[in-house]
Amino acid sequence: MELQPFFCGVLPVVKDIERMAKSPDHTLIDEEIYIPVSDGTKLAARIWRPASSSHNPVPAVLEYIPYRKRDGTRARDETLHPALAANGYACVRVDMRGSGDSEGLQMDEYLPVEQQDGVEIVEWLAGRTWCTGSVGMFGLSWGAISSLQVAALAPPGLKAIIPVGASVDRYYDDGCYFVGCLAGETVGWGAVMFGFNSRPPDPAIYGADWKKDWLKRLDSSPLFLELWLNHQRRDDYWLQGTVCTDYSRINIPVYAMSGWNDCWPNTVLRLARHLDAPYKGLSGAWGHMYPNEAIPGPGANFVGEATRWFDRWLKGIENGIENEPQLTCFIQDRAGTNALDDQRAGRWVDLESWDPGQVHYLRLYLTQNSVETHPGRENETANVSSPMSVGKALGEYMPQASSINNAAMPGDQRGDDALSTCFETAPLEQPLEILGAPKMSLNVSSCANCAMVAVRLCDVNPNGESALITYGILNLAQREGREVPLEVIAGKNYQVDIRLNDVGYRLAKNHRLRVAISNSLWPMAWPLPKNHALSLNLSGCTLDLPQPETLKSDLQRELFKPSAETTPGKTDIIKQAWCERQYQHNLTADEHIYRTYNDFGKILTHSTGISSSGHVEEIFKIKDADPLSAKANYLFDFRNEKSDWDVHTKGHLEMTCDENKFFINALLQAFEDNKCIFERQWNVSIVRDGF
Repeated sequence: MELQPFFCGVLPVVKDIERMAKSPDHTLIDEEIYIPVSDGTKLAARIWRPASSSHNPVPAVLEYIPYRKRDGTRARDETLHPALAANGYACVRVDMRGSGDSEGLQMDEYLPVEQQDGVEIVEWLAGRTWCTGSVGMFGLSWGAISSLQVAALAPPGLKAIIPVGASVDRYYDDGCYFVGCLAGETVGWGAVMFGFNSRPPDPAIYGADWKKDWLKRLDSSPLFLELWLNHQRRDDYWLQGTVCTDYSRINIPVYAMSGWNDCWPNTVLRLARHLDAPYKGLSGAWGHMYPNEAIPGPGANFVGEATRWFDRWLKGIENGIENEPQLTCFIQDRAGTNALDDQRAGRWVDLESWDPGQVHYLRLYLTQNSVETHPGRENETANVSSPMSVGKALGEYMPQASSINNAAMPGDQRGDDALSTCFETAPLEQPLEILGAPKMSLNVSSCANCAMVAVRLCDVNPNGESALITYGILNLAQREGREVPLEVIAGKNYQVDIRLNDVGYRLAKNHRLRVAISNSLWPMAWPLPKNHALSLNLSGCTLDLPQPETLKSDLQRELFKPSAETTPGKTDIIKQAWCERQYQHNLTADEHIYRTYNDFGKILTHSTGISSSGHVEEIFKIKDADPLSAKANYLFDFRNEKSDWDVHTKGHLEMTCDENKFFINALLQAFEDNKCIFERQWNVSIVRDGF
């Protein structure tokens, strides 16, 4: 017997039935369904399904994220879910426990209880009378990671997934400790969740207990950044939920998508190398977003590809998608030098599979100020001693924006190049193509007992503009792994490998390849506690560029057709959104300031009656000669209003350091009808452990 949806509160479940644009069938919209899980918690869902599914069951497709379906991702949900529903699916969008209108508390990312909730949701959906018993999952970022984690737990109903912009290693990627350097984004993301977790459920859905449970959220939710900084090694905390420790647990078909400008561009090729299940991969030029909304473009047909993937594995339709090339990648002809870059020239290529053992690598050698195809003279050396402010043109770690006005892409690298130690080729006599992860091998020593090495590859055109191709960072204390930091002995030479981010790129004839090496990269990486200079023994310094065999893509495939999204529900823009991104150098204080400000405007959503507004500001400061001057500030203000409801939360988080510790100071306030009803403060110090 089918269980009826659970509801928390006294209001009835809201249901709406309407004709969806572009739908060949009437679509039922269950505006608020509550899904029960085994500990009694009820998780809020919104479901789109064909009206005919009541007597002709269809497969279900789940997106499971914490980003508030009523006032967070609502517009995006309404472009994707109804479009898939129109193709014969029950599309389900669930708020994770403790977020949006779901019950419970969100105590961290990717906890076992969150993964178990995902398993139970899948099985609940598989058991509905309107479902065939087959379930798929898709999602971006957190939703992509959760789909991989749930797949690894193998609920019987889950048949295929589409992770977009995913991570397979919580420490390296999602914890932002990539290659052993504490990313400034760790602070930013920890602060984002600090703000997101503070928002209340909607009383119209949640019922009379909304305020009591909101106050419980505010009082109980931890400071995520504190949790993460208490685990600076890749210990069991990070290994829990990390799927790359055992890829064999994922045995259902996976179609992974990402972009070279995403924070996690490496996942598509990692999965291609390690999964034994049916697999497809797509890598474009875009940032942290779905391919259909790609910036920079060109994008891809997400709805079409998702439909074909789920048709094959959830409906059993023999459409041949599994016989197409395993990988499709965009080779950029030229990266932009403008942070407003919204389009990349280039071409699409296919690969039948990805086997690094069969990839040809072009080996290049660092010599005195140059990059050559043959080794230089013995005993050549180079010094690296960068000011702390190098890195300001690198762009955002997680470039995610529906508007290019956010200026999140890398800019002209010449300013940072001038403060780095650079090596470059002569003007190329023929184009040079890269696809995969370049590897930099260095023979390096530090004058101190710590060292950071940052490597950027740049494309220098005949006019001198320097465009970022890819980059990588190494904390010398983690030269042999990320589990235990090793001693760095001043003056001792170490032979190390630095894996740069995966990329697809083609340098044109007469351009030059530049290798820029620095010992700082702010604010991408938090500086190590001591000033240090590096010495390179150039006879041990090489660069390997991957050059696999590729095929020209058939641009007539469904992948390259326009994506058929549906139109979101009606909204009124009460106040326009705007943003700014600034870099300043305070000469009096010798302080470099990197600031971003995003005002989300004010939008009234007619279907919920909620007006949402808010802003977020990030400020990073540092002095060139003082790594201990590093400071990161995050300020937020989120507001929701209806005719009889006015709530907002605001907060401030600051992170600083000395030689031995990190310091976090944070303030969270909640308001109802402009009256402060809650306040909480944190003053935390955490010992530095290899950072």
